Amino acid sequence: MSGKKSLSTLWMGAIIVLVLLLDQVTKYITKTSMYLGESFPVWGNFFKITYVENPGMAFGFRFSNSVLFMVLSIVAGILVLYYLYRMRNESWVLQLALSWITAGAIGNLLDRFIYGRVVDFLDFEFWDISIPSFDVLSFHFSGYAMTRWPVFNVADMAVSGGMIILIVYILFVGDPMKQASHSTAESSHVSN
Repeated sequence: MSGKKSLSTLWMGAIIVLVLLLDQVTKYITKTSMYLGESFPVWGNFFKITYVENPGMAFGFRFSNSVLFMVLSIVAGILVLYYLYRMRNESWVLQLALSWITAGAIGNLLDRFIYGRVVDFLDFEFWDISIPSFDVLSFHFSGYAMTRWPVFNVADMAVSGGMIILIVYILFVGDPMKQASHSTAESSHVSN
């Protein structure tokens, strides 16, 4: 291992379990104490708790083939666990990001297996988004408008936060997979 500080497997496991517990407990409280569609303000119109169930992906995006979506979600979860294993000796920042992504993926997968849809409840008013329709390479994009952020949950926050950290890490430190494969190639070349 290089001079990088890394998390132990126990710490990574603890992070995953804590985020997963927070996600599942908050979803359970929402599901058992509110009726579907109920909403109440926490901080005026800016932040509300709104109980919705999402049959699609994060932030309200839908996928037409639910079986294919479930299979792809499981494959994505396995890939994240694989990367987490491969990065077990890397920087703690990278491990934290992958641990959050893993916990979020497992949290939403559990909902899909148990309920067939994901429980969402965090409802924020950030800014309006409007993308006009356009054509690119013979493809037509019909446009998109959003006046309120899609309702989300703790698992979505973990995945999004982990992805942001991962992207920033890759931009400023470099791709850890390339660095890991380069180090492995160098060490096997030196031993020959």
